[in-house]
Parts: sequence; C-alpha cells; structure tokens
Amino acid sequence: NRLHAVDITSSSFRLMWPQLLSQETGYYTLEYAPTDDLARKRTKQVSGAHTSLVLSNLAPETTYEVALIPESNVHYFPPQTTRVTTLAEEISPAQVLISESGPRSFHVSWAPMLDSVMGYQVLYGPLPGNSVKVLEVDGKHNSTVVENLAPNTTYLVTVTAIYRSGKEKSLSAKACTLEGE
Repeated sequence: NRLHAVDITSSSFRLMWPQLLSQETGYYTLEYAPTDDLARKRTKQVSGAHTSLVLSNLAPETTYEVALIPESNVHYFPPQTTRVTTLAEEISPAQVLISESGPRSFHVSWAPMLDSVMGYQVLYGPLPGNSVKVLEVDGKHNSTVVENLAPNTTYLVTVTAIYRSGKEKSLSAKACTLEGE
C-alpha cells in the first residue's frame, strides 16, 4: 500500500500510490530520474485527487528513481520512493521465415508481433536485379503470400516494421521459387 509501478514497458510505466490527499488538501510532486544520472531529474505535479500516473518517453533497460512528495497544507506526509527498471526494447522483425515455396509464389512470415508497430512493408525483387515490388501489411498480421513470381529464381525479401513512433526496422531473407510452370 505504497508507491509502486505496474504496466512496465520499454518506454513507460504506471505509478500507483495510496490516497493520501484529496483535491482540497493538496497536490503531489513526482520526481523521477535514471539512477545513474540523477541530474536528469524531471518533475510532474498532479492533483491530490489522483492515485496513479503514467510516465512515458523513458529509456529502455534503465532503472529510474521515483519520489512521490505529497504537498499538503493539512498534514505532513513523508515522501515515498521506489525504483523501477524499464524493459529491454523489443524489436520486430527479429526473424523472417520463407515457407511454402512454389514456382510462382512463396509465403513470408515474421516475428514478434508488437503493439508498437503500425504496419509492415514487404519488399521483394529478383537477385541480381533492382526491380523491387512492395506489399503493405497491417500491424495485426505477421504473414503474407508473394505471388506472380518467376520460376527457379532467387528473390531478396525485406520486411520493414513501421512503428507508431515513426521509426522503421528492417530484416531481409532470401527466397527461391521452384522450377516448373
């Protein structure tokens, strides 16, 4: 029944604390900083009615020192502190798998599926060569079929994840179509 963190991700966590104040009796000051760089302290103020707050835009795999300071004009409440370590950043795609190859098509899948990814682009083209085609796949799916290919040909397939933050991550694999029509 004291300050603690839940819903911890690579870039955010939710702080929860007991109801010490009310809207009328004061407010809270929250201070947080990476433990290895306390000079980068940031401060937020929240109304006395609150008992939780999400801190976001944090660095991955970083331990934060968090202090909750109840500012009351009625009682003195000692500050509460906690330490929270953000998770390692998950990267997608971490693997690209080619399967079900035929003369004219193959299946492409990738992992992991992340909520932070808005969508994927699958680029493919014959090797050697520079003619590339693009398939757009929404972020809820992690596979697609590439069709209308040339038989007995090696293709370079690149899956690019487009994150909600705007950044992109890519991973490539080679695929070979079978001989035949």
